[in-house]
Amino acid sequence: MGETPEHEVRILRDVSERTIAVIEDEAPIAAAVAARLRSEGLRVEVAVDGPSGVALCERLHPDLVVLDLMLPGLDGLEVCKQIQRDRPTPVLMLTARDSETDLVVGLAVGADDYMTKPFSMRELAARVHALLRRADRGKGAGGANETDGALLQINRTQIDVSTRRVWCDGELVHLTPTEFDLVTWLASRPGVVFTREQLLADVWGYHDGSGIRTVDSHVRALRRKLGAEIVRTVHGVGYALERAEP
Repeated sequence: MGETPEHEVRILRDVSERTIAVIEDEAPIAAAVAARLRSEGLRVEVAVDGPSGVALCERLHPDLVVLDLMLPGLDGLEVCKQIQRDRPTPVLMLTARDSETDLVVGLAVGADDYMTKPFSMRELAARVHALLRRADRGKGAGGANETDGALLQINRTQIDVSTRRVWCDGELVHLTPTEFDLVTWLASRPGVVFTREQLLADVWGYHDGSGIRTVDSHVRALRRKLGAEIVRTVHGVGYALERAEP
């Protein structure tokens, strides 16, 4: 699925009204990230440690947070939990480590995506724009989805698309915005097998094929929260969500 001119216009619409909080203690990285995002027309403010990052988000109410995992004062996991406590905020987590445990834990506490250092500033900017577009869709700003207003039932899991709530065995389950978008996309197309690249394009809005492990990490998170059977792995192809036979 390729980019279109209309897609590019949608990416750039109203970016000057968007505020990004960058919480990063390595000054050269913080400066480079801030400079690149400002060149994209976004408003950016920077914090250099965990406590000041939490305070910045409380004051700023940013549209998105770029958050380093390893921070002085409070680490990125604790910062993520605190800034997600009162309002869902898209979080792009940065990590110098490539530990699968760190990445899964980061996604579990509310991060929407992660990038491992060193990373391309071009890719970071693309992911920020994609996360902002997805946040707009979640607020209804991105146009109607064919599942808007639907109540989806997949085995033990019930999804209320309009309120963005999910229950498993009658118990309300907290999903991050990305987890919700992923399970809703699959549940609204039961039996359809999607490649990781298709899911990155359709759910995340990434059209360059980067971030394959992001899909795997989010599928693991869904299985942990909604049961191992919720998403089927089709080896060599991708993932599908299917209703159990009666």
